[in-house]
Amino acid sequence: MAVITSEWAANPLGHQGPGSYAPLDRRAPEEPTGGARVAYLHPQTAEHSQPNDRSAENLDVLIQRAAADSMDEIDNVIRDLESMREMLRNRGEQASRYVAGYASLCQASMTAMKIISNHLKVWKDSPDRSSY
Repeated sequence: MAVITSEWAANPLGHQGPGSYAPLDRRAPEEPTGGARVAYLHPQTAEHSQPNDRSAENLDVLIQRAAADSMDEIDNVIRDLESMREMLRNRGEQASRYVAGYASLCQASMTAMKIISNHLKVWKDSPDRSSY
């Protein structure tokens, strides 16, 4: 692949570019005369595969750490949700007890009101009421 560029576009500020900082075996070859830039592909050899293996191992360790952190966060969220469920269950049972107590109190007060009403009715209809 040949790319033809002007001298200024290839090096506008006089910098060598990022390729000048690469190791010698990884640098692109010098530009051929005529201003054309050619990109070369270097075949991978056994000496290049060893750093790649270390990079793969480092990447694997990094992924395992990230996955472990994510799994710890997920476990924390699950524990929080379980404790929230337990608290909601307890509050639901407490609310049920309060409702049952309220219903029982309402029933007792209605029974008492009926008894009082019946006694007042009997007292109102009694012939002795005029003597009071």
